[in-house]
Amino acid sequence: MTKAGSLDPKYQDRRFKNHESLQQMIQKKIENQTAYAGVIGLGYVGLPLAVTMAKAGFSVTGIDVDHRKVECIQGGISVVSDVLSEDLASFVHRGQIRATTDYRILRELDTINICVPTPLRKSKDPDMSFIISAVDEIVQYLRKDQLIILESTTYPGTTEEIVLPKLEKSGLQVGEDFFLAFSPERIDPGNVIYSTANTTKIVGGMTPACTQVAQLFYKQFIQEVYAVSSTRVAEMVKLLENTFRSVNIGLVNELALMCDQMGLDVWEIVDAAATKPFGFMPFYPGPGLGGHCIPVDPHYLSWKAKTYEFHARFIELASEINGSMPEYVLGKIIDALNQHQKAINGSKILIMGAAYKQNVGDVRESPALDVIRMLARRGGEILYHDPYVPALEVEEVAPRCRQPMRYRCADLTAELVQRVDCVVIMTDHADIDYCWLVDHAATVVDTRNATKSITKNQNKVLKI
Repeated sequence: MTKAGSLDPKYQDRRFKNHESLQQMIQKKIENQTAYAGVIGLGYVGLPLAVTMAKAGFSVTGIDVDHRKVECIQGGISVVSDVLSEDLASFVHRGQIRATTDYRILRELDTINICVPTPLRKSKDPDMSFIISAVDEIVQYLRKDQLIILESTTYPGTTEEIVLPKLEKSGLQVGEDFFLAFSPERIDPGNVIYSTANTTKIVGGMTPACTQVAQLFYKQFIQEVYAVSSTRVAEMVKLLENTFRSVNIGLVNELALMCDQMGLDVWEIVDAAATKPFGFMPFYPGPGLGGHCIPVDPHYLSWKAKTYEFHARFIELASEINGSMPEYVLGKIIDALNQHQKAINGSKILIMGAAYKQNVGDVRESPALDVIRMLARRGGEILYHDPYVPALEVEEVAPRCRQPMRYRCADLTAELVQRVDCVVIMTDHADIDYCWLVDHAATVVDTRNATKSITKNQNKVLKI
């Protein structure tokens, strides 16, 4: 086992003519865009990456186990919000992007980016099954002169300890016959300023040659590429980025709980602190963490730290605070209903926003699901509206309930808002008229400060 930030000595000084010729061969293909690129996993990371490669002139094949997703992409229909269907369709019709469920295409590919999910198990341990499955497929078709890059968020050591041993079972040697690197995805769904192409790419290879080849590849379609000394460093960079957010959100969420007890407006306090031009970065409270990265990545780091007999207390405390926010929101809903002498049981409650963040349709780990689950268990009649989420499934609504509850997005009308007992703003989508919403609602629980500019009917609104 090597220390983080250092390369294993056995990889450092390999100098073979075969190695040099293979490296030159793949670099030439990359530079003239004749390298045949592949992406395993066509979700929020993989599909934007494939389109970005195609824009630079590469022919790209995406591989996914989801037949419906593959059929949509083959038909030029985007399955993620950050890729426009018209952009995708133009590349598909030209034959520059294609999608398949058949892994045999791997033998034809020169570059392979692995962009599969890395969820947590119920025990909060990393679930490596998707990565392992993808690498097992690659091993079957691995040949000389290929570049393999893992992009899936994971713990430091994954590329070296899990991916590399499997690939070297083929008899091929890293840095000589094939090239292996890790480059963390930095996708922010719904961000209209920073995309795959203009967000700096971190890359770390198993050998210096691996880093050089991977860096050259990304430079063809990403504006800035930043090389680090090893795959372990690159893996840790991603965990630091999202743990930084988790810890700071945990801090401001705890401040929100504190301010509630003191009768202070946490939103006003954060806005005032944000006027300081140095030494402060504003984070805002909310109903909990959502998305694939921020609720998950700190647990990867904490789990890995335990293998070194290190207890990441700061990280775990932030996760505990953030994880408790849906219950705090539940308390606010109870307070709002109590003002009208109502209980949750039998009340109609409209959830505004099911996605984990504004202006996207991604419901992964969304705190709205937790709040819906808790309200339903207490007898609430749940309706929801989210212009980005037409249908919703919520698991474990009742104890021992094996089938998820299925909901359809309700049309947002004055009649709907007037007949519910409470409106809960869980996601502050930009295309909602919150002044109109408050005017028509009996009471509103605002978890995102979406009603901050509203001056009248403030007595109807409870904020976290």
